[in-house]
Amino acid sequence: MLTTSLPGGTWTLGGLTVTRFGYGAMQLAGPGVMGPPADRDGALAVLRTAVELGITHIDTSAAYGPLVTNELIREALHPYPEALHIVTKVGANRDQQGGWPPARDPESLRRSVHKNLETLGLDVLDLVNLRLGDATGPRPGSVAEAFETLADLQRQGLIRHLGVSNATAEQVAEAQAIAPVVCVQNMYNLAHRRDDELIDALAGQGVAYVPFFPLGGFSPLQSSVLSRVAARLEATPMSVALAWLLRRSPNILLIPGTSSAAHLRENIAGAALSLSDDDLVELDTIGR
Repeated sequence: MLTTSLPGGTWTLGGLTVTRFGYGAMQLAGPGVMGPPADRDGALAVLRTAVELGITHIDTSAAYGPLVTNELIREALHPYPEALHIVTKVGANRDQQGGWPPARDPESLRRSVHKNLETLGLDVLDLVNLRLGDATGPRPGSVAEAFETLADLQRQGLIRHLGVSNATAEQVAEAQAIAPVVCVQNMYNLAHRRDDELIDALAGQGVAYVPFFPLGGFSPLQSSVLSRVAARLEATPMSVALAWLLRRSPNILLIPGTSSAAHLRENIAGAALSLSDDDLVELDTIGR
């Protein structure tokens, strides 16, 4: 069994035990998540530091760069430690303007899965999330054709586990009727709590929830509340936000990204921040 000193302990994604504090590799690519990093050696050092610190959950996608973060992960960490699990995402491409046009037709999904396998140097992907919606958030609509394509690739032995990203609760349920879903990756934080009911329902099912943008979209008033609590605790707002997410529900897994090894260490220390019941009551006013 995996033991860890990282904040939050561990969670089991299907049959994969991962640290609840993980690492998101998106910021390792160049500006706008396009092209190579300005400091390639620094990017490689961040990945190696993440593993040295005990992180066993790294989130990436062939669309980041594109291909850049996958290639960095392979260069830094291959052959991969047995305990390390790499989660990737399919369902969107990149255009020359830096946009994220959807690519959820069966052929595009199959091509993306094989590209992730190739660039990561793997024979099977631990977990693949299907990216839905668009840059503004989830959008209603059937996921059947796309998720059935991934389920078929899973049956072929190319994918161990499946998840969805940027999804509505209805889309999560539709996907679950096709194949087991081990995680949902949506925008969620202190200020944006649309998924409160979904998180609680997934926790009851033993399904992980992976929030992105832990500090995204705060109003000035909400930010002032967060800053006030952080100042009282002599901590940063980011630390408070990460610590709150770990307290919010045991099925929440964190994947904060950074291109700095020092900042990665700060994020880990911040997520271990102890929040009192009074802190939680005050923070709870932000999103409600």
